[in-house]
Amino acid sequence: MGKKRILSGMRPTGKLHLGNLHGALENWVELQNDDVYDCFYFVADWHALTSDYKDTSAINENIVDMVIDWLSVGLDADKSTIFIQSKVPEHAELFLILSMITPLSWLERNPTYKEMKVELKDRDLSTFGFLGYPVLQAADIIMYKAYGVPVGVDQLPHVELTREIARRFNFLYREIFPIPEPLLTEVPKLLGVDGRKMSKSYENSIYLSDRNDVLRDKVTTMFTDPQRMRKSDPGRPEICNVFAFHHIYTPRDEVSAIEEDCRKAAIGCVQCKKRLAARISEGMKPIHDRQDYYVNHKEEVENIIAEGISKAASIARSTMDEVREAVKI
Repeated sequence: MGKKRILSGMRPTGKLHLGNLHGALENWVELQNDDVYDCFYFVADWHALTSDYKDTSAINENIVDMVIDWLSVGLDADKSTIFIQSKVPEHAELFLILSMITPLSWLERNPTYKEMKVELKDRDLSTFGFLGYPVLQAADIIMYKAYGVPVGVDQLPHVELTREIARRFNFLYREIFPIPEPLLTEVPKLLGVDGRKMSKSYENSIYLSDRNDVLRDKVTTMFTDPQRMRKSDPGRPEICNVFAFHHIYTPRDEVSAIEEDCRKAAIGCVQCKKRLAARISEGMKPIHDRQDYYVNHKEEVENIIAEGISKAASIARSTMDEVREAVKI
């Protein structure tokens, strides 16, 4: 029995942040290192157009920067296929066919559609492309007959919609597509420096590329326990975002000591943040070192992408031969 194929992607809409690292990328690396899986990870540049269609000037630069970040956190081109969505035009063809059979009501009830329209009020998202992006997402996944899609709980509706579209295609024509399984991942609760969800659009992120003074300054501004006005006030680490980051970057025995000291006001927020900045810097050093390497070896990055596109395109062509035959077009 062959390996189980996994597929996931990210939109190249700007720098990657620590939420991306701990919410997705670390899991991607873990999956690729499991001999059970055959991992495909793609740059979803067409998906970037759903919200950033007015200004596409940064997308190409973002693509290279994002792949550098992927490689820097440990994705290995010998174990994972890394490619760019738009360089495999079969995605668009399958999207078109699937859009013909997907009921409009399925798209209108998509919770992310509603949330993003509220979150990104500065952009006009009343477009067919934005409403229909889950169909493109379904095409991305079933094109490679993926066994599973790694997601957090909040993304389950997307995978369920993909499953419904695959079932509908199989029912209407013939059974070509396996029904992909959601691979639930634990996503740590990491908020932005202002206490809201870490997001590029909120400008509250700590990026993978942040270091030295930039990193220290961001950690210094991080949201803490709002009731702790003075150092002498006892703290509540369970609601403090700084403490949440300590759980990831600081050794366990030190975390326990910080929690105890915070509760009895033996440590102030300023000192706690300084210790966190040092721990993040220490933890991120291997990633920063690999970033420096790939920034200075972009030809190597481009070769990795080209090889990934070639492999993905070969599979996509084969899948579309089956689809055209089934649809009789």
